[in-house]
Amino acid sequence: MNDFSDLLRPDSVYKDVAVAHKKALFAQLANATDALGFDGRLTAERLAAREKIGSTGFGGGVAIPHAKLPEIDGVTGVFMRLAQPIEFDAVDDLPVDLVFMLVSPVDAGAEHLKALARVSRRLRDRTFLAKLRGAGSPDALYALFTADAARDAA
Repeated sequence: MNDFSDLLRPDSVYKDVAVAHKKALFAQLANATDALGFDGRLTAERLAAREKIGSTGFGGGVAIPHAKLPEIDGVTGVFMRLAQPIEFDAVDDLPVDLVFMLVSPVDAGAEHLKALARVSRRLRDRTFLAKLRGAGSPDALYALFTADAARDAA
């Protein structure tokens, strides 16, 4: 399933986010979670703590930072395409320009892992990554992530 409408909302997809480093990215992701009604400060802290365990940059210019938060009731995503790639200590040592953050409830063990696996599989598709990098608006990015839903509704 390539439809991410259960993880993303149209207002949680951002294009050309300008950040200089990982800490600034986490601050932007925190702002995005504030906009979704979650504690952005706690989100940034949890993302940074998870990153200390090991980089969530998995290669090809992609990172999937993730954290568990006490106040949410389901797995939620935020996607950001960065204006310029940033260093991220990714496994392939390449800078990151595509970021899909996942936040999950504290007790969402299997659900959290399934969402991570789903996002990871989708973001390994080089054709899909090229489309994300070429999309002209947040709406176009959202449409790419929800293409299966649109096709099923037609």
